[in-house]
Amino acid sequence: MNKVQITFDSIRESLAHTNSLTVINPNDNPGLVSAGVLLLLYAKDGDICVHLNKRTDRVEHHKGEISFPGGAQDPEDATILDTALREAYEEMGIHRKDVEILCRLDQVTTRSLFSITPFVGIIPSAYPFQASGIEVKEILEVPIPVLLDPSNWRETRRAGDTEQNREYAYAYGEHLIWGATARILTQFLGLIASG
Repeated sequence: MNKVQITFDSIRESLAHTNSLTVINPNDNPGLVSAGVLLLLYAKDGDICVHLNKRTDRVEHHKGEISFPGGAQDPEDATILDTALREAYEEMGIHRKDVEILCRLDQVTTRSLFSITPFVGIIPSAYPFQASGIEVKEILEVPIPVLLDPSNWRETRRAGDTEQNREYAYAYGEHLIWGATARILTQFLGLIASG
């Protein structure tokens, strides 16, 4: 990925031709749980940051992992975007009216049998997050330039995976962002860096 100047305008332009937002039933596989997440962007200290949560050990799935706000679809959610927005409110107190949705990214399937539909959105800077102590242990505000810096890229491969199954992970301070979160970030960063 090349070093490029990333602005909200350049992100909007890069994502303008990605997947539409009309996703009603994204999961045709009855063996998978549908989930929606928000890749949220906002300005902080002169950079555009990606919002991530480190999950507590009290949640049912993905304990202690770094993830986007989001979760499993409930029957009352009309769409998977509604799921992502509801979960962002429950986890972080982010009101749906404050989120400018830009696009939907490709679905990601996990080994834990989730089919995740990610949406990219922008929220106001200095947002008054209200983290759920049950779900969120720590908030990570990761500047996009950190994610685009190759010195922070890692390759991961789980036991039993073939050479073709290597994936990017991203180092941020003491944290390693890997798995489905890293795959979603990789698609997003590829889109905005190629401009």
